[in-house]
Amino acid sequence: MTKSVSTLEMTATRSDERAGKYLVFELGREEFGIRVLQVREIMGLQDITVVPQMPAHIKGVINLRGKVIPVICLRSKFGLEAAEYSSRTCIIVVQVRGEAGLLLVGVIVDGVSEVLNIGAGDIEDTPDFGVGASTPYLLGMAKIKGKVKILLDIDRVMATEELKRLPSIAA
Repeated sequence: MTKSVSTLEMTATRSDERAGKYLVFELGREEFGIRVLQVREIMGLQDITVVPQMPAHIKGVINLRGKVIPVICLRSKFGLEAAEYSSRTCIIVVQVRGEAGLLLVGVIVDGVSEVLNIGAGDIEDTPDFGVGASTPYLLGMAKIKGKVKILLDIDRVMATEELKRLPSIAA
């Protein structure tokens, strides 16, 4: 019985760590959330300078007030079908922690919905999708108003081999 109590305490602690304010955005019909504390800016689409020999989801770089930052298409990164950009399509500039320290990265999303304060009781652990399905970039699933919002650990979403090279590109 003590073992199950400690497991419950660990789950509650993890839930409590995940609670807080999230910026909710859309990719297709799905809604995702990232911690507001990591969001630096939301901007409309602008000209993106293409960098040769980058993976398809790395669209290039933009000049953000004199600082060159990489831009990632989350649709492409997550393997979703490409879609035409609309008037709602935007770039969310996030601050992520990489091997070289803090890095600003722009992520292209279909649209921003809202900022939500998500309580620990609204967050469930990510379900087990079975063998071969790795989801380390998911913080959990938030149940809000009968809908599920996928909470992302944006540091882990951006922690891939090709992004390790970005500080040298964006320097």
